[in-house]
Amino acid sequence: MENNDRGSQSSCFRQWMDLQQEDLLELQQALDLNADGGDHHTVELKHLAEKNVMHFQEYATMRHSLAREDVSSYFSPSWCSSLEGSMLWVGGCRPSIFIRLVYALSGREFELNLREYLQGRRINGGLDLSASQIRSINSLHLKTVSVEDKLSSELASLQEDMADQPIASMAQESYADGVPNREVNGALNKHDESMLNLLEEADNLRLSTMKEVISILTPSQAVVFLAAGKKLHLCLHEWGRMRDHEHGRH
Repeated sequence: MENNDRGSQSSCFRQWMDLQQEDLLELQQALDLNADGGDHHTVELKHLAEKNVMHFQEYATMRHSLAREDVSSYFSPSWCSSLEGSMLWVGGCRPSIFIRLVYALSGREFELNLREYLQGRRINGGLDLSASQIRSINSLHLKTVSVEDKLSSELASLQEDMADQPIASMAQESYADGVPNREVNGALNKHDESMLNLLEEADNLRLSTMKEVISILTPSQAVVFLAAGKKLHLCLHEWGRMRDHEHGRH
């Protein structure tokens, strides 16, 4: 049963990565059509951004359904490279990374000049954000990091629970044979349920943050942002696989 669960989870991830590649191609084609920097295809770009958000939401829903059978796998996924695994936060990326990406696309000197930018001075960059947009992005960043900190604290508490009652005492009593009894399985199942709820909260934060970023951006900016995010994700996945191969891990 466990192998079947892992197989379904791995297959879900592979399908998601394939879809990321397909979506990236479609986003790049849209950017080519809008290469002059105008918003001549605003409706089409808006629908494309919404389509990509829908794909992310569908993936999160499928992930949560599969996680009900084996939630621990999502906190240490075998289908990810070691590089990807080292960057995981509660089963995925930190939502604040979406905002960091917006900053990066707005120019390398953006954060150094944030005060001037908020006062209305523009800095040349890939997104050419307005002062109003920057204020909204900055506010979202603060809010997102605050919720991230809360969830990180909850995860730390769950990890620390392993050394508390009743699991610690059960480990002492079961050490001789190491076989989990009904009481042990019950305690671990309760722990899994808490982990599942935490994963769902984190996925909801990832989704809501992405939606809010896109709502702040214009349709053409949103497509640039989404394309950059998918390029980053796909590149990290491939780079991680190559490094694992170099170190003999696969």
